Amino acid sequence: MHSEIKRRLVHVSGTGLPALYLLNLLTWQQLRWLLLLGSVSAVVLEAIRLFVGLDWRIFEELTREYEQENLAGYALYAFGMTVTAFAFPPDVAVPAILMLTVADPISGVLGSGELGVKAGHTLLVTFAVCVGIASLFTLPLVAAVLGALVATLADGVKPVIAGYVIDDNLTIPIGAGVAMFLAVRYLPTLV
Repeated sequence: MHSEIKRRLVHVSGTGLPALYLLNLLTWQQLRWLLLLGSVSAVVLEAIRLFVGLDWRIFEELTREYEQENLAGYALYAFGMTVTAFAFPPDVAVPAILMLTVADPISGVLGSGELGVKAGHTLLVTFAVCVGIASLFTLPLVAAVLGALVATLADGVKPVIAGYVIDDNLTIPIGAGVAMFLAVRYLPTLV
């Protein structure tokens, strides 16, 4: 199976974490602790991989070239979900996390997977999926649209700062969460 498809399947599998909360199998606090455990585990694995030289085949298979000497996407994925879960209430955090676990892999399959700006049709699909996800929750439409807009922007452009790629695994959930939280708190409710 092509490495890009494998990466996307791993991405989608993360949907199971907020699903545990949505299905009332975990409390919000339990989910947050589970995400924190995942982030701590990622830090340990990344420290070993980057500084000791952990050469597991899965790292070779699922990391991109630009991740070889930097934090891998899976660690930023764990950090992005964890920060989002601890920073926002569930009605904002869960859709923001799902934008990462559902919309980003769809975008990745449609897009090139390369760094840079994605094609317009890919961004439109990403935006539509994100709005759809946020609309499933008790968010006002303006919050859903703003969260989707920020998630789409984060997905569409991966800036490189001092040689380090600012990965959308980190920016999608946090950015969408911030936008939706601020919209819920400060903007009038639009149908």
